[in-house]
Amino acid sequence: MELERIRNTSIIAHIDHGKSTLADRLLELTGAVDVRDMRAQYLDSMELERERGITIKLQSVRLEWGDHIINLIDTPGHVDFGYEVSRSLAACESVILVVDAAQGIEAQTLANCYLAMENDLEIVACLNKIDLPAAEPDKCAAEIEQVLGIPADDISHISAKTGEGVAELLDAVVATTPCPQGSATEPLQALIFDSHFDQYRGVVSSVRVVNGVMSARSKLRFMHAGTTHDPDEIGVRTPGNQPVEELGPGETGYLIAGIKNVGEARSGETVTTDKNPAGEPLDGYAEPKPMVFSGLYPIEGDEFTDLREALEKLRLNDSSFTYEPETSGALGFGFRCGFLGLLHMEIVRERLEREFSLSLISTAPSVEYRVTRSDNSSVVVSNPSDLPPAGEISSIAEPYLKVSVLTPSHYTGTVMDLCQGRRGEMVKMEYLSPERVEIVYRLPLGEVVIDFFDQLKSRTQGYASLDYEPDGYVVNSLVRVDVLLHGDAVDAFSTIVHKDNAYSYGKKMAEKLKELIPRQQFEVPIQAAIGGKIIARCTVRAFRKDVTAKLYGGDVTRKNKLLAKQKRGKKRMKSIGRVDIPQEAFISALQLHD
Repeated sequence: MELERIRNTSIIAHIDHGKSTLADRLLELTGAVDVRDMRAQYLDSMELERERGITIKLQSVRLEWGDHIINLIDTPGHVDFGYEVSRSLAACESVILVVDAAQGIEAQTLANCYLAMENDLEIVACLNKIDLPAAEPDKCAAEIEQVLGIPADDISHISAKTGEGVAELLDAVVATTPCPQGSATEPLQALIFDSHFDQYRGVVSSVRVVNGVMSARSKLRFMHAGTTHDPDEIGVRTPGNQPVEELGPGETGYLIAGIKNVGEARSGETVTTDKNPAGEPLDGYAEPKPMVFSGLYPIEGDEFTDLREALEKLRLNDSSFTYEPETSGALGFGFRCGFLGLLHMEIVRERLEREFSLSLISTAPSVEYRVTRSDNSSVVVSNPSDLPPAGEISSIAEPYLKVSVLTPSHYTGTVMDLCQGRRGEMVKMEYLSPERVEIVYRLPLGEVVIDFFDQLKSRTQGYASLDYEPDGYVVNSLVRVDVLLHGDAVDAFSTIVHKDNAYSYGKKMAEKLKELIPRQQFEVPIQAAIGGKIIARCTVRAFRKDVTAKLYGGDVTRKNKLLAKQKRGKKRMKSIGRVDIPQEAFISALQLHD
């Protein structure tokens, strides 16, 4: 196919600004999907996406518009799935920047637009939802021109719901997007930008051909993995899978080669031919750095192997999380997993439970600390139970974020109060317009990952939006709070908090466990401790049998003798007894911050 006919673009926007609805209209307008088969959010094929109404995975589709072929990628909007967006942009020459005409520029609008600019992509801006009564397209266009420098006259006005202006938007995409560069005579270089595992066909990879021709008859070499495979099927998504004989430079499609080992076709892999291989692989993707860590443990101990296999297969589809084995005295064998954020953690856990039929417990989320020992050696700690004893620690540094909040200006004081309460330091405050302000703070990641986003939304009635990026490490007064049951520390409940918050956390956890742990035959003390110092305590009272019920009279010493005998029995039972903690107590206690 001639390169002049091809256009590669992706849709980027803030959450709920209408990316998936716009993709629906494009599918309808170009005739890619029959009207009878059409459904809302057509490209969101995952059950979880349809339930939550959000896009989690990027989806690619091939559209025909006039004489041109448009390879379109629909991307997620949430900040936790920013890695999906960055992978999509590597396969494109332009982006369609969608902005809600009622809400204007939001935090992820800025973040995704800057990402596109860094990749030197053409930006086709459009204002969506112009059919809403609250829409103010002219005002929003002026805001885009002021903040992003895109001329207001170049911004398309569309309604993805009704289809108004969408045809003109497609014409603008064709006119603005440069055709891809590449040569059909060069050795094959194709980039895998996404993959998933099909239990019947093996690994199914989404590929973008940069140079050369990928043929269904040529043996292929995976350059990073160092393996060779015969392709079973090469095709394009229209949006159903349509097999083709070959894919030329600039084209996007899929590749099935019967690969069962999920490590051989990861995102960022370069595919070439075995007979005439390329000299060097394409630039892959920078490995994402996890920001939130949590332990995942199977409720049934014999499901550990199933969990390992499930994590391997899921990581093929979502390469932005990491995992390594770990052991807990309370929960047994499991994995310490790293995620890009709390929503990402929740989605991964839910996908493991749904797609692989597992029952899991996740420990309280923590972040990665850098600990300097007394002998000046340093260690990185993501699991609180791995923290060295207090006497060996010289300092603990915690990760910080640069948090950007866009909010209506009358919520400025509320947002500042929330950030100050989370140990934040203001960096800048800038008015984008008289009604909207951008507030930038430096905040400890440990204070953000728990419930910062929920608090922000509730305090601003849902109007504020949030974006963040890592901003180094800072040494602070941090301590590990342990929870002791019957004098024994339970590692699953340990956490690292700021010294000023230690007492309130310990008290809250002790009170929560008192409600959750059933009464035993003996008294169970629940204590929160920093090192050897107890900072909070609750007690689960013992069952007490009425041993004096049979007494019908006589001296009081007979009653005291029976009670003393019961007390001795309880004391002996306590010395050899083991506290029974039901799984529900672990699950509920570890959701302390929900």
